[in-house]
Amino acid sequence: MTISSSLIAGVSGLNVNASRLATISDNIANSSTYGYKRAVAEFHSLVLNNGNGAYSAGGVRVSTYRDIDSSGPMITTGNATDLAVAGRGMLPVTQASALNNETGPLPMLLVSTGSFHPDSNGILKTESGLVLMGWPANADGTIPTYPRDTIDGLEPVSVDLNQFAGDPTTAIELGVNLPATETEAGESGEGLDLSIEYFGNLGTSESLDITFTPTVPGTGRSNEWTMAITDSALGGASVGEYTITFDDTRGSGGTIASITTVSGGAYDAATGELALTVGGGPLTLNIGKPGEPNGLTQLSGSFAPVAITKDGSPVGNLTSVEVDANGYVNAIYDIGFTRTIYQIPLVDVPNPNGLISLDNQAYSISPESGSFFLWQAGDGPSGEIIGFAREESTTDVAGELTQLIQTQRAYSSNAKIIQTVDEMLQETTNIKR
Repeated sequence: MTISSSLIAGVSGLNVNASRLATISDNIANSSTYGYKRAVAEFHSLVLNNGNGAYSAGGVRVSTYRDIDSSGPMITTGNATDLAVAGRGMLPVTQASALNNETGPLPMLLVSTGSFHPDSNGILKTESGLVLMGWPANADGTIPTYPRDTIDGLEPVSVDLNQFAGDPTTAIELGVNLPATETEAGESGEGLDLSIEYFGNLGTSESLDITFTPTVPGTGRSNEWTMAITDSALGGASVGEYTITFDDTRGSGGTIASITTVSGGAYDAATGELALTVGGGPLTLNIGKPGEPNGLTQLSGSFAPVAITKDGSPVGNLTSVEVDANGYVNAIYDIGFTRTIYQIPLVDVPNPNGLISLDNQAYSISPESGSFFLWQAGDGPSGEIIGFAREESTTDVAGELTQLIQTQRAYSSNAKIIQTVDEMLQETTNIKR
């Protein structure tokens, strides 16, 4: 009977509007929740087969989902490890309680934003217990190649292991003028000493001690020097000896003409570098290319170290941690040294709205979301990671209040249908009286 279908349709109308009211309530309640994605209720009509001119109401059903694919506005904060994603992708996290599980990989969850702080063990996590995950860097700050379709390689980001760091010296550039008059006949032939500080693998201060000894001829000028290099880290042992001849022709006078290796690492004329092996490992000493006025020169004047530059630093204390747009976690030390310690990838899925919603604005992978892929932030379809920022709720309070009014009226109208059907059925009952 069509009048009965009207009653059923009215009841279904009450049910779906009650569901919409629940989503509106949730959205308004979380209008100030960082990273909250608004819930959406969509109505779908139900149609019954009708015939012979009769019509039966099919009613309505509701489906709900979270609009995870949408993004809320960004706000700036004062915490370097407050992170948000500008664009597609989400941050990988895990539950702090899962860190005690020593069997199997850590379960991966996803968030679009988070305020991460180091705990007592130096692990970056939120107040709700979500731990930031990343790929650990090598000692030299490079990121190894990790699989992109599994969580293998992802680890909790820990800054406690990086409280102290030293950057060993691997390259020195030497700019020194040797007095041309010292290679003339009748000179003393005494060596000229130069000590260059460098930093070892443990941040210790070491020195390369270089002695330039001129070759004094019987007559004329030799334009030749012997450069002997010793290393304090090896107890003053020799790490190289070279014979250097300088050019005295017009246009190239004072520049290196040739270098002969007596002992130690070879000289590369293409780069101007000596390949030395010091106590901590390989070290390049750039003394200049033949024919170029950089590095070592021999001109009339005094013995003068013109320019000496080197990389490396002594041991420093960790002062802060920052995350750049590409997800690199950089540890900053009080000596001015910065080192990459992790890289945070962005997790992307084909259908973000198919993710399973969990507490604390976290999500997990589901068959509906599709398989995940780990992107370097800024590559492919992924967005960028923004430090000193949080993503606000996607709730538009004005829009939700508008829907609240519409839902209230729709609910009242469906209740009126039920009331009307009840009255009509009562009239039908009264016919036989």
